[in-house]
Amino acid sequence: MAMPPRLRAFRMLLVLAACILVTSFLAPAPAAAAPTVLSIGGVGGQRGSRAIPPGFLGLSFEYWAIPAYAGSDPSAVDPVFVQLVRNLTGGAAPVLRIGGDTTDETWWPAPGVARPAGATFKLTRRWIAVTRALVDTLRARVILGINLEADSASTAGAEANALVDGIGRRRVEALELGNEPELYGIFDWGDSGTPGRPNGYDFADFDRDFSRIAGALANVPLAGPAVGAEDWFGYLGRFLSDQPRVAMATLHRYPLELCGSTPGEARYPTVAHLLAPSASRSLADSVAAAVQTAHAHHVSLRIDEMNSVSCGDGQFPGVTRSFASALWVLDALFQMARVGVDGVNIHSYPGATYSLFGFHRSGGRWRATVAPDYYGLDLFAQAAPPGSRLLTVSPDGARQFDVWAVRAPDRTIRVVVINSGARARAVGVRLPAPAGSGVLERLQAPSLRARAGVTLAGQSFGPATTTGVPTGARVTFPVPPSQGAYTFAVPAGSAAMLTVAPS
Repeated sequence: MAMPPRLRAFRMLLVLAACILVTSFLAPAPAAAAPTVLSIGGVGGQRGSRAIPPGFLGLSFEYWAIPAYAGSDPSAVDPVFVQLVRNLTGGAAPVLRIGGDTTDETWWPAPGVARPAGATFKLTRRWIAVTRALVDTLRARVILGINLEADSASTAGAEANALVDGIGRRRVEALELGNEPELYGIFDWGDSGTPGRPNGYDFADFDRDFSRIAGALANVPLAGPAVGAEDWFGYLGRFLSDQPRVAMATLHRYPLELCGSTPGEARYPTVAHLLAPSASRSLADSVAAAVQTAHAHHVSLRIDEMNSVSCGDGQFPGVTRSFASALWVLDALFQMARVGVDGVNIHSYPGATYSLFGFHRSGGRWRATVAPDYYGLDLFAQAAPPGSRLLTVSPDGARQFDVWAVRAPDRTIRVVVINSGARARAVGVRLPAPAGSGVLERLQAPSLRARAGVTLAGQSFGPATTTGVPTGARVTFPVPPSQGAYTFAVPAGSAAMLTVAPS
């Protein structure tokens, strides 16, 4: 029976529409206008010349988050969690920091050691066994928070000895004594109902406490001062001079915060504020002087706690769990590398609005949900493997997009373009020497505010993953050079990475 003309025409229209949708998803985005031509230069300039060290991208967890992520059985550590961590290491041993607020709320019940007034989490032999199994499986190095707010050398010493002996000295990178001491005289300590120090507690008080209590710790390198307030950053030189056992300077950075901010301020949690230069470039600039100070003292500097919004737990998921957070963290990591930071630990714990993942075990099998910002970490890990160096990009200035160029140890060049604007951008990339065809992959989602549907090179972790490995056909596009440039478009609200192997 012949199809009526109108129905045939309607059917053809549907097929054409479907083809357009498929093509728009699979093919490189069309150029929006004449491309902005970028010249990639050599190592150095404003982007620094230091190689990105192994373990640069690390993770940070609260003490009680370890069993929630890794499980409670040291003989069967959550394999999905292990794989999700491994995805971000570039083949190197990861650097994990365990601390945060629970640094000063955790204690070890040794004989003669009373529970501190603000302690909310008691370490157990099983917790230590699970953590040891996790770090051994990952070959990880760990930074362990030690309670300073209890103001007790015996409490700190007992905790440090139990952790170092139980986890193994070779796995402990440093003991971090205290957490954000600039807040000790302001906020209540754990469940004590009162601050851990008197109002007016200042750096000099902290410096004396650190010296006194550090003497009771195991003979392990120390980390500190673990501060997040910029007005304390200037004390870093004095701190390092007074504390010769400190081998790693640690600072905390969050671009946005709820406490003390109002909707009109740049620190207030919104998607626009998260994608503003102040949340990435200025955030890195705020620690640049501290990096120089630490290196002058022959000490590394890590931002060992960083994420998007502080003091806003359980709030603003439309910001912290949006695809915008993936673009922010991707740029922020590059910015920290630009100013010479030796490593960054992204903070995560169950229930946090910025938690990277969530885990559930059913029928003996682990499942994980993966948040959008994890995809940004994944792209950074691919773009900047250990030993990579940032290359100069010109013109370098304020644009509607951010561009990073990296040369890996095998001389592969990767160029990452982050377009958080409202329209597509065309880019032409000129490399310092002739090379072959490039390969393009995209980090994208339905919108900047999307909390699902994120893909990296066409792959995703779906609604849940039981392996920690992204699934789906990998989608990349060849980009041959034309007239000396690699030209491609970056859709609005997305990122792209061009990879060019050496000739």
